[in-house]
Amino acid sequence: MYSLRQFLPAVVLLLILVITFFAYRPGLHGGFLFDDYPNLQELGTYGGVKDFETFKNFVLNGVSSPLGRPLALATFLLDDNTWPTKAIWFKETNLKIHLLTGLLLCWASLNLMRLFGRSENESVWIALLSSAIWLLHPYMVSTTLYVVQRMAQLAATFVFAGLAGYFYGRLILQRGELTRAYLWMSLSLGIATPLALLSKENGVLLPMLVLVVNACLPNRLVAPVLWWRIIFLWAPSFVVILMLAKEINFSPDAWPNRAFTQPERLLTEPRIIWEYLYNLYCPKIEGRGLFQDGFPFSRGLFQPVSTAIALAALLGATLLAICYRQRYPLLALSILFFLVAHLLESSVVGLELYFEHRNYLSAAFLFLPIAAAVVDLKKHLSLGVVVLIAILLLSIVSFFTWKRAQLWSDTVSLERYWAASTPESPRAQNKLGSLMLEAGNIDQSIAHMESAVKLFPKSSLLVTNLLLIKVYAETATEVDFKHTAELFRNQPFDAQAVFGFRSLTDMVIRHEKHKEYLGYMLALLDDVKNNPSYSKFYLFNKLTPYLKAKIYLAMENFDQAYEESSLAMKMYSDTDTALSIVAEMANANRPVEALMLFKGAEVIFKNQPDKTLRRSRELYNHEFERIHSMLEENLNELGIKVVDTPNASSAERVNNDIKPTDTSKK
Repeated sequence: MYSLRQFLPAVVLLLILVITFFAYRPGLHGGFLFDDYPNLQELGTYGGVKDFETFKNFVLNGVSSPLGRPLALATFLLDDNTWPTKAIWFKETNLKIHLLTGLLLCWASLNLMRLFGRSENESVWIALLSSAIWLLHPYMVSTTLYVVQRMAQLAATFVFAGLAGYFYGRLILQRGELTRAYLWMSLSLGIATPLALLSKENGVLLPMLVLVVNACLPNRLVAPVLWWRIIFLWAPSFVVILMLAKEINFSPDAWPNRAFTQPERLLTEPRIIWEYLYNLYCPKIEGRGLFQDGFPFSRGLFQPVSTAIALAALLGATLLAICYRQRYPLLALSILFFLVAHLLESSVVGLELYFEHRNYLSAAFLFLPIAAAVVDLKKHLSLGVVVLIAILLLSIVSFFTWKRAQLWSDTVSLERYWAASTPESPRAQNKLGSLMLEAGNIDQSIAHMESAVKLFPKSSLLVTNLLLIKVYAETATEVDFKHTAELFRNQPFDAQAVFGFRSLTDMVIRHEKHKEYLGYMLALLDDVKNNPSYSKFYLFNKLTPYLKAKIYLAMENFDQAYEESSLAMKMYSDTDTALSIVAEMANANRPVEALMLFKGAEVIFKNQPDKTLRRSRELYNHEFERIHSMLEENLNELGIKVVDTPNASSAERVNNDIKPTDTSKK
């Protein structure tokens, strides 16, 4: 006969999941943000993901990291297979993943408490309370409701699954069932680690995180045999350490695309870690948001003084956790697990300094000491008081999460809030200017951007977008273009500014009334190329001839357009880009030049490795045949006969001595 008390934990767990769902529900109506666009817009390339070729193109060509995070990208197809699309579909799936991840964390925490020797009743309630705090914590909103951070979610999902399975195997090992125990432990780590890694790179830390947990477990437990630990724990962890060691580079030019050096990043991160911990232990409705480029980094050990304090406190906490891990195992585990989980994203890798979603995995066991302390209060207080304390604790985090989800339900208001609350961020000020422009307040937008440029004169993003807004408003003059060039002479590289040049070029080309903008833009590109910070970047160097080719086409300077197009094709050495350049020349009614570029595209296609092609060679062959047929048809309409003689010059390839720039005469 089952009693209600036996089902109570399951009922409480279900209630926690329901509360989490309703706390997050308002935020499901928010839109896409920042990195969602570059990661998801490829859904619409080639007409959507509708067959194996387009599936492979989307899943295997991720832009977030060298590995591309294919497993995470594949899950986006559960929501839609084209772009543009509706954000709510993706956010709903993210919320479901959050609930599943919380369940796996609860299972992992339960098995962990059993390993620590807690009674079954205590283990259940500690696991429930700890995972409930994690599920309902407002700090997790910026991961769950930020669509692209499904990558961080899934990495944590598989890590928690791996931990839960490993802990379960350890429990079986204590009972002496060796075969079954090693099967559970081996499969848990052997499957979960690669799945987590294919979702996001920090999933590779799973074996190292297991080592951290092992170090905090009671010495009385039977440990896995040495050979198993070497294969499944020590060897993978050593590979991670080796990879991180290779990233060490204290050269001032190690990260030319960052405003900080590697030593400065290493000095800044302890301050950030303590801020993470403060926000996790002292939750609030909204934090810094996604505009983190203005976070003041440490120039030296005492610049600011808080750097030395934060570093000393972090080292002290780490040493105390290691030394007293057997006496205070839960506290030591929460500290060491948190720090090791940050090892990839908060150390020597050249990522941006600060993001909340880095705590989604790291905070897994951060609330175990709190949960254990609350449960242990029953030894000193009545059960009713203990339950009331737990309810109060969960009510606070639930309320904050609900309010934060409401803020996330309106993307424009959310971005405006972030921008207004982070005046030290150039990206935030740029966003404010954009929002003013979208609201139709052009003069206000320009005035705001001019003030922002004076405040952040080294922000390439602000300088570029100020000019972009003036061009849009048709108030830009040659002086504005020259002033932009002057500001760029001493500015550090900013990839967003490079993409801004692309938008600026497109807008300049569209202006029928101000053809003089075309010449000004050419001069600006040449001036920026003289900036060493930009000229050393291949991204900018290959984009420049492409943009200049587009401008020359608009100026009807077809000789220069052809030369720049040829150079851009060679520098990109990419079949899709080459075909795009051919199409632009053809669309400008220059079939001769387009055909000549087409020949270059064929060479690029022939030499490009299969693994870097976005589609199969068979599909590309059909595409090349189609384009060649169209170009020949255009040439026939113009009465031009192409002489396909090997090594023939451009003039020899057309009849009547018509040169590439003379096609219009026909």
